Amino acid sequence: MRLSFKTMLTALMLIGNLSLHAEDYNITDFGAVGDGVTLNTRAIQKAIDFTHSKGGGRVVLSPGKYLTGTLYLKSGVTLHLEAGATLLGSTNPWDYDKNSIVNWMAMIFAIKQHHVGITGEGTIDGQGFQTANNMISYIHRGLFEDPLKLGRPYEGNRPMNVYFRECEHVVIKGITLKDPASWNQTYDQCKDLYVDGITVDSKSYWNNDGIDIVDCDGVVLRNANIDAADDVFCFKSHSANHMCQNVVVENCVGRSSANGLKFGTVSRGGFRNFKVKNLTIYDTYRSAITFAAVDGAVVENIEVDNVRSINTGNVIFLRTGNRWSNGKQPAMRNITISNVYAEIPASKPDAGYNYEGPIEDLPRNISPASIVGIPECKIQDVTLRNIEIVTPGGGNPHYAYRGTTPSELDSIPEMRQSYPEFSQFKELPAWGFYLRHAEGITFENVKFSAQKADYRPALVADDVKGISLRNVTFSEPQAKEKKQVVLYHSTEKK
Repeated sequence: MRLSFKTMLTALMLIGNLSLHAEDYNITDFGAVGDGVTLNTRAIQKAIDFTHSKGGGRVVLSPGKYLTGTLYLKSGVTLHLEAGATLLGSTNPWDYDKNSIVNWMAMIFAIKQHHVGITGEGTIDGQGFQTANNMISYIHRGLFEDPLKLGRPYEGNRPMNVYFRECEHVVIKGITLKDPASWNQTYDQCKDLYVDGITVDSKSYWNNDGIDIVDCDGVVLRNANIDAADDVFCFKSHSANHMCQNVVVENCVGRSSANGLKFGTVSRGGFRNFKVKNLTIYDTYRSAITFAAVDGAVVENIEVDNVRSINTGNVIFLRTGNRWSNGKQPAMRNITISNVYAEIPASKPDAGYNYEGPIEDLPRNISPASIVGIPECKIQDVTLRNIEIVTPGGGNPHYAYRGTTPSELDSIPEMRQSYPEFSQFKELPAWGFYLRHAEGITFENVKFSAQKADYRPALVADDVKGISLRNVTFSEPQAKEKKQVVLYHSTEKK
């Protein structure tokens, strides 16, 4: 019988609070020097290996800066960084392994281990900007083969800070992670993962995600504060035979030059049984919440409650498609998003950050929130409750135009195989919410406010069966008797 979310949360919190160590071993006893210059890879790895051989314990970093290349954590070992301790990534790409199992580089690997963790008040600093640029130099000189697309090395040829694969009983607690050369931290096909109280500054280079949780079962992510150049809280499914499932996310704050809470975009297996509570997303370029099933994934039984989305380019984007499905039918159903307050700016929300989101193909006016399926894979049973969305309005038909006549609505492309982003359709015919190819969509106590008059209606539904609008209000200057709801090939459920 499946554990309830409350039982699972309690069990994983107990795991997170357990003492994982039998004894402490300081890396300085193995010859490590915290001067920020000496390369300590061998000394730290010796400490890890020794602790593992003694049945487990903590490998302790006392205050100092300990330069290192790739390390491998082993079962029973917790890496503990005291306040003032920094594990400093080497800026020489040759100091990192490209692990043959995951085909990525990382500073800290744990592969098929159990009862492992990283704890403390110290910092893991990848020095990623310099490392990535040093890798570019090696590529230009012909010393390392890489396609160098968009002027940057492939993500797997740049070191992450942390990559755990197929591990069980993992605790990541209290630490600060910063400046990776690639993604920041990945937990891939792990079971019983507990992440609590981490701080992340991950915006030194391209593709700097905050945290990537891939095909994991039994996850608690809580009390995290993450500032990232790429997606913040990113759940992925790389394997058609696995799922991200039984996940609790609570009391987290994030900022991104991409998305806030995101499922995908690699979405082969799916995402099931999520509870997300108390989430703040700010200064974020794309969507605060985006769920994508474009590679054959099943997305189901998702609850998101109490979200503040301030100065974000979009609030909600739910999308099915057929990009890399290989014949597998995607699905998205049974989703509840409640108690949301969102403010959408008229200007670029991440302007001034290190790595901003790209300038979109224009023209287009400010995009609405959206739920967009495809005809053969409709999004089903979504409830939006107690939500207020404040948009700038001001959509100008002379700048970009999409009308609501049958021919104009039919002209919106399906884009089944495209990378899923809220702006992919360019101009959409609503200023508040656009729905297409869906069934059983409920709006309950939802308020839409536009700060300026907009040529578009607030809500457009195209091929939506069973839309329910309960206590939905619209506020738009100079709207007067304007029709704010357009239903096309859709039926309303009273």
